Amino acid sequence: MMVIRSSLLVLLGALLLGACSGKAKVREPAELKKIEAPAIKAKKVWSRSAGKGADDRFAGLRVVPAPDAVFTADVNGQVFALDPANGKPIWTAETGTRLISGPSLSGAAAFIGTLDAEVVALARADGAELWRATLSSEVLAPPVSDGNVVVARTVDGRIYGLSAVDGEQLWVVDRSVPSLTLRGLAEPVLFAGAAMIGMDNGRILAIRLEDGQPIWEQVVAVPAGRTELERITDVDGDLLVSPNGVYAVSFGGELAAVRTESGEVQWRRSIRSYTGVTPFDGLALVSDEAGVVWALDAETGAAAWKQEDLQYRQLSQPVRFGEYVVVADFEGYLHWLAPRDGRIVGRTRIARDSLVTAPIAYEGRLYSLAGNGKLSVVEAKPAS
Repeated sequence: MMVIRSSLLVLLGALLLGACSGKAKVREPAELKKIEAPAIKAKKVWSRSAGKGADDRFAGLRVVPAPDAVFTADVNGQVFALDPANGKPIWTAETGTRLISGPSLSGAAAFIGTLDAEVVALARADGAELWRATLSSEVLAPPVSDGNVVVARTVDGRIYGLSAVDGEQLWVVDRSVPSLTLRGLAEPVLFAGAAMIGMDNGRILAIRLEDGQPIWEQVVAVPAGRTELERITDVDGDLLVSPNGVYAVSFGGELAAVRTESGEVQWRRSIRSYTGVTPFDGLALVSDEAGVVWALDAETGAAAWKQEDLQYRQLSQPVRFGEYVVVADFEGYLHWLAPRDGRIVGRTRIARDSLVTAPIAYEGRLYSLAGNGKLSVVEAKPAS
């Protein structure tokens, strides 16, 4: 199996080099335009370095705010629990391994995936190791749990169900992986006793949590093109799962909405993306690979609006923050968009020349982790 190991910039550089009358063109990131009448003024509450980070769009490391602590991790094996009020450390755990995904929280435990083919479970209260399980290859997607089963994905196409108590393997599902894929895996989404998973082969798979048996499988995108690069169809971004449907977008150029119970396709839309889908009052929001932010009607897939002023800025998945939409870019900026028409109404910079993962909105604050390991917490208020 051959998997792209370099950063997203290398892959997109290859894909976006186009021939025009025999001459190659490189798509330059859009220059930021001045916001004439900002509606939002952002203020940084606190920031701190949380280890080395992982300056790679495909790394699954993230920040997880919670009432007791703000949790994050870095590639050198450290897991941090920080005071939500000021960012001061509550505890730091040294795992002795190379971390690449997580943490995720379930009950009294935090779960992390490693480049050394392990899932590590830590006590949420003090970071003490509860157990670790060795799998078949790198765990690039954050392991997730419902308190009984931990679902972990490895880069070789396997999906594991582990006991949340001791890490014992309960079941494994094996799917073939295309010869060339993006480096990264979609995080499993647990819903109504099932795990919904976006796959490297352009499909969505729903499996039962109790035994790993498939419930349904649906195609999002079919490989097309003459080269292996053109035939990449990974579903790597977060799925949007609700009783009304599962929304998934592929790098193969399709966004699909399917029925949660059966996997039957409700609608499709031609959009290519490596980020996930976010809900907002009847809309499905997504950033495409060209840096265009789309707002689609969740029932029909019709475009409500699109924002094109941030093209080729390697945008994150959009997030909802209060009554606004926020996206991060490769230079460390956060951009606030109006949800009715996509206008850019605010901007702040939280990192210098570093990719920023999709921010997390929690209790009136926005938590953002930059690829260089800088964790920032932002509040926003109407501009005077």
